Amino acid sequence: MRYLPIILSFVLFACNNAKEPVDYVNPFIGASTSTEIAGVFHGLGKTFPGATTPFGLVQVSPNTITGGDNAPGYSYEHKTIEGFAFMHMSGTGWYGDFGNFLTMPTVGALKTAAGYESDPDAGYRSRYDKSSEYAEAGYYKVRLTDNDILTEATATPHCGMLRFTFPENKQSRIQIDLARRVGGTSTEQYVTVVDEHTVQGWMKCPPEGGGWGNGQGKADYTVYFYCRFDKPLTNYGVWSADISDGQVRKRDEVTSPEYQELVAQAEVLRGCREKQGKHLGFFTEFETKANEHILMKCGISLVSIEGAKANLTAEIPDFDFDKIRTKARGTWNDALSGIRIEGATDEQKTIFYTALYHTMIDPRKVSDVDGYYRGADGKTHRADGFSYRSMFSGWDVFRSQFPLQTVINPNMVNDEINSLISLAEQSGKYYYPRWELLNSYTGCMLGTPAIPVIVGAYMKGIRNYDIEKAYRYAKNTADTFSVGPEGYSPGSLSESLEYTFSDWCIGRFAELLNKSDDARKYYDKSLSYANNFDTTLNEMRAHDKKGGWLNKEAKTVYEQGSTESNPYQQGWFVPHDVQGLIDLMGEERFNAELIEFFEKAPKDFTWNDYYNHANEPVHHVPFMFTYAGRPDLTQYWSRTICNGAYGSDVYGLRGNEDMGQMSAWYVLAALGFHPVNPGDDVYIIGSPLFEKVTIRLDPVYYKGKTFTVKANRNSNENIYVQSAKLNGKPLTRAWLRHDEIVNGGTLELEMGPQPDKNWGKDDLPPSLSAPKKK
Repeated sequence: MRYLPIILSFVLFACNNAKEPVDYVNPFIGASTSTEIAGVFHGLGKTFPGATTPFGLVQVSPNTITGGDNAPGYSYEHKTIEGFAFMHMSGTGWYGDFGNFLTMPTVGALKTAAGYESDPDAGYRSRYDKSSEYAEAGYYKVRLTDNDILTEATATPHCGMLRFTFPENKQSRIQIDLARRVGGTSTEQYVTVVDEHTVQGWMKCPPEGGGWGNGQGKADYTVYFYCRFDKPLTNYGVWSADISDGQVRKRDEVTSPEYQELVAQAEVLRGCREKQGKHLGFFTEFETKANEHILMKCGISLVSIEGAKANLTAEIPDFDFDKIRTKARGTWNDALSGIRIEGATDEQKTIFYTALYHTMIDPRKVSDVDGYYRGADGKTHRADGFSYRSMFSGWDVFRSQFPLQTVINPNMVNDEINSLISLAEQSGKYYYPRWELLNSYTGCMLGTPAIPVIVGAYMKGIRNYDIEKAYRYAKNTADTFSVGPEGYSPGSLSESLEYTFSDWCIGRFAELLNKSDDARKYYDKSLSYANNFDTTLNEMRAHDKKGGWLNKEAKTVYEQGSTESNPYQQGWFVPHDVQGLIDLMGEERFNAELIEFFEKAPKDFTWNDYYNHANEPVHHVPFMFTYAGRPDLTQYWSRTICNGAYGSDVYGLRGNEDMGQMSAWYVLAALGFHPVNPGDDVYIIGSPLFEKVTIRLDPVYYKGKTFTVKANRNSNENIYVQSAKLNGKPLTRAWLRHDEIVNGGTLELEMGPQPDKNWGKDDLPPSLSAPKKK
């Protein structure tokens, strides 16, 4: 008994120090835009390392660069920091947007331009101590070495909070560049001093100021802010650059030496309480003691200043930084604890939980705490029974991100569908966007990806929206963007295949709604993918405008009618009729080409001409083997990709994160199941990474409490499924229905080092439900 207190103390210590899912998140994974390290134009993950909350509007993160193809405003290799902005994009290319409300602590003489990475002393940017840089879910800190200022950031859904630890100085300062925008500039700003602790205002960001796609993405939004400081505003002012009416204000222009000199020579208006202009900044100065903390908190709204104030009042009523940080951590831990994994190394847990974290950045909630949001008609609306969401990276996220969220966050998916319906209606277009950014139909990428998202959700029982409107706008979308009367899209293999897939989804939606004529029409259209199959070469090809074949080079040559891919990669995109594709190619040729497709890819799955995991068009392909009776190859390659294409450091994402898609693929594959057809309710069983995973199910949407996947004898060698049980009963097929997951229960797999010759090879997953044309 004398050892009992020691044992109890040890157990208590172990319990108190047990790591939670949130402790494994490393926000630096993917936080690089370097094309040099990536070895290809698209760069790497392009994530941001700063503080945010699940699906929150605000992300407070360091910015190291304005301009270029640097959507997050940050890249790990950079040596200086411009400031800390309150909104960011996660993992996209096309030059980026946001980076608004850029805040920087400084001392000494006021500088109104940021300066350059090559010459930081020319502006307010600062070098920083890389060893001091630290990030966790909901928190970020770094020491700015030029002026020895420690900066810490945390966030709530609509607000950000910064804590600065200043040195002793008679002229310390917090300055806010109101014109700053990652991909260009805000073209007009307004700021006013409300009282001795508060400023408020707005920043207009139209396409004329660059931004998403350097203006081509048509992003047009206004950021409203309501900001409070814990130290009184006794010595403050505004700077205003003299920008002429004819000045071009896009990405290249605002980062040019000429424009930056205009900003550096901005007029400084000390004591100015209110100002509206084309390029403004605000500053507040004060004397500080050594290691003195100065805090600022800011509410952000896309609706109004009143909305920003209400957001701040509701979410950060005081200046308790540590309380907000702790709350953000707890919110993340609850979200991440929706999936518990066992039998994983610490490195695997880091990769997994960071990936899961990255899948819960977008689509972000953009309605205010009172439910109001700015609609596509420019008017203010109130969301009724849902949260209005934005940042729908459709072409990317329909493949893995939304299938994952239908399992773990069905209410978010329901929100997004309501938001898409509202957008289609309020825009006056009555069809869905393919890539949406703050109500803008950006036109980025191709296809009609909102359709499989909506149909897939409906198939899986997520239906708390106007179903008839959802169907009508989906049908309008398919009719607006479709293959031509020839049965293909001239010049584009990618469009031809993606449009016919969406036609299948509309056919399925119509069938479920008892609209038999529509079902027949769209099912028939969905089969026209075969018009792109060249029987002489036994491969998919694009047609030219005259009806001939477009691509004349080898199918591994980039583009040739294939968007961000080649015909070899794009040609596998027939997710609604894999058996039909097998019939066209012949089973032997299908398997041989699919095997070659993977075996010729590099082992680290960087950008290449074969299985190019760094980009989305091929993400479903590893799971196609199962349709041809080779589930063992699905198991092998899904496991191999998880181990080869993902890592635990900054360079751990081989391609752009793309709003959660790259990470969602990993999460699903690691769990052991992934769809080929995201518009259907079927998941292909792969090779789980872990001995056991337990998924918490939403009781509002699903009958079950949890779904568990057990992989007995799982190891780096035992990657093949030998046999399976579902809820204690033998399972001889290598696929699951959605209901079998969300009704709760256990999938138990026996793993081994060699492929089983029989399991899962006969009971093949269902392919096209509609009968083929005769």
